Amino acid sequence: MNMTNLLLLGFLPSGSEWIIIALVILLLFGGKKIPELMKGLGKGVKSFKDGVKEAKDEINKTKDEIEGPVSEGK
Repeated sequence: MNMTNLLLLGFLPSGSEWIIIALVILLLFGGKKIPELMKGLGKGVKSFKDGVKEAKDEINKTKDEIEGPVSEGK
């Protein structure tokens, strides 16, 4: 492992710290708001994945357009 990975591992919460974090979030947002927050987070992740897929498709389409005439010319 390099030094950066070791430093990052030092800052990650352990098991009991996750429980404290969850309790603080519960206190700050309340039980009714958490499902709404998770729903919004899920929509955000889905939107991000769709954007990445769209970008990959566009790159592959452009790559195929560029490679097509080169292959036909041989």
